[in-house]
Amino acid sequence: MNKSVAIKSSVSMGKAAPAAKKSRFSANTKLIIGAGAVVVVLGGLIIVAMPEPGASKPATVASRSTGSPGTAGALNALATKFNFGSIPMSGGKVTHRYWIRNAGTQPILIRKMYTSCMCTTAALVKSSGKKFDPVGMPGHGYIPTMNEPMAPNEEAIIEVVFDPAAHGPAGIGPIDRVVTIENSAGRPLELAFAANVTP
Repeated sequence: MNKSVAIKSSVSMGKAAPAAKKSRFSANTKLIIGAGAVVVVLGGLIIVAMPEPGASKPATVASRSTGSPGTAGALNALATKFNFGSIPMSGGKVTHRYWIRNAGTQPILIRKMYTSCMCTTAALVKSSGKKFDPVGMPGHGYIPTMNEPMAPNEEAIIEVVFDPAAHGPAGIGPIDRVVTIENSAGRPLELAFAANVTP
């Protein structure tokens, strides 16, 4: 009698093993298909969030637009670099204003403006007092086309706000950021700043 029980047990175990393998195979297949779908969706989101080809130039610290006074159009800044020095992370946001000017003899358009990092925003403030909404980093919010004219010799301010706490504890140490202003006068004007973020 024990022999027949043993035979029945081994028969039923033999049938259960392929079913368990099939179930594991099905779960693994579902996992692989799900992971593949996630990769495809994330890849699509990254492609959609990419900035326009002209906006993907690497940021440099010491760049200035081409052109000089007397040319058809030249967007210049009184200073293209600024150093906040040492800033405590707990001290809150800091602001710096860059003065820009159309040094040419023809009107130019400020086409677009954006920052190199999500911790930084920049806003155009015209000499008339009109202040545009702050913009940030491409891919981390909408970067509008401005097409704002600047007359010859007209000045404006680029108001830059940096949040030293934006990156959390990993953001401690020296930083370099850039604000890029695309314009109709030639190469984009880049305004850079540096700081040393402390705890």
